[in-house]
Amino acid sequence: MNLAAIVRERLPEDGVRVEAELHSASAPGDPQLIERLVVNPVDNAVRHNHQVGEESWVRLWTGLDGGRPVLRIANSGPVIPSDRVTDLFQPFRRLGAERVRGRDGLGLGLSIVAAVATAHGGSVAAWPREEGGLSVKVTLPAR
Repeated sequence: MNLAAIVRERLPEDGVRVEAELHSASAPGDPQLIERLVVNPVDNAVRHNHQVGEESWVRLWTGLDGGRPVLRIANSGPVIPSDRVTDLFQPFRRLGAERVRGRDGLGLGLSIVAAVATAHGGSVAAWPREEGGLSVKVTLPAR
């Protein structure tokens, strides 16, 4: 499954400026689960930064890092306290009303990403951006 191809299919057409640098990054594993692993954080990055208005952006990168397929995502958005980032990986956890007001979702996205990454021998890490928003890196094993 090629991470870049999945990302290309999910790029939003309006509302958020997207900067994408998509290099081929074939990942082994169950195609439906790998697709979920990519789609969930991309959708989250788009969904959770509309409230910052015209300055909304998402940066996406796919490629190989040390021979391993990697997906990197960063977005603008509200400030996320660093001590709350791990909460985002817990099922049914969402940060505050300002992040969920008028939005769909159950707070499962990143917990699913973490489970799929682990099941495929990979990893996922996230850290808040000081200016607001989040950076996420998903790494999978080489073929």
